[in-house]
Amino acid sequence: MLFGAISNSWRLQLGETDLSDLINLAKQRGSKHVELRQTCLGDYESGEGNDWRPDINKIESLVSGFPDMAFDLAVALPCITTLIDPSGDLFQECLKAAKIVGRDFPHLRTVDPKASSDPWESENDIPEEAFGLVDLTREAASQGVVLSMENSGQSIHSMKILVDAIRSRLPSEEANYIGLCPDPTNQLRRLPDSDPLSELDELPLDMIKIVHFKQARGGEAYHSVDTGDLDCKKMLTILEEKGYSGAAIMEIPSHENVFDNLEHSFDFLQS
Repeated sequence: MLFGAISNSWRLQLGETDLSDLINLAKQRGSKHVELRQTCLGDYESGEGNDWRPDINKIESLVSGFPDMAFDLAVALPCITTLIDPSGDLFQECLKAAKIVGRDFPHLRTVDPKASSDPWESENDIPEEAFGLVDLTREAASQGVVLSMENSGQSIHSMKILVDAIRSRLPSEEANYIGLCPDPTNQLRRLPDSDPLSELDELPLDMIKIVHFKQARGGEAYHSVDTGDLDCKKMLTILEEKGYSGAAIMEIPSHENVFDNLEHSFDFLQS
């Protein structure tokens, strides 16, 4: 498993420190992977919303400076609640940047900020717009880019229902290009009576494309991965027993001591 960091943890530092220097600090603390998150790339992006664009040339130069680290690109893409044109400029730019960032393993991680928090119990509950993911996945697969979706407002189980539905509409050679980014603490904070670790355990290995570790105490975000509302060590064990070997991102809050908190998170999970 590749323990890593995410650039939205560095909101406080991005105003005065170049993203390259922040990645280097994360590397010094033991990070093997960095998730480059839209709106938290500093001078390596421009615009907002549908006008957001990554600076392809700068990003290519950035990742080339870290040949021994892995990267993925994360964007807020309303792919569950809105029909998105697979051939449109925004999606194509995201795919282009994901290929540069991911090198031999391109990965575009998405989250729909408008997704409903009412858990889906069956395919019939899924909004019709979400089935636009069939065409988005087909386009991503044609370019060798894996798509994953975070369970921002939904449960992990509900997102599994969605991925199963999308995969059933694709040929087998394309179906594996779509999966999930499970975030059990997200679920626990929104659905406190649910059991996100059991739902994580139900996921097939090929559906888990990347994972987020974070912690809360009393429902409030905690500054590092440690003890709290979620049993993060049990989460790690579940992933290890499945044979998951991908990126495990510490999505810890922005903080003046964020790199100390990142290192503590790594140490906690490895202890």
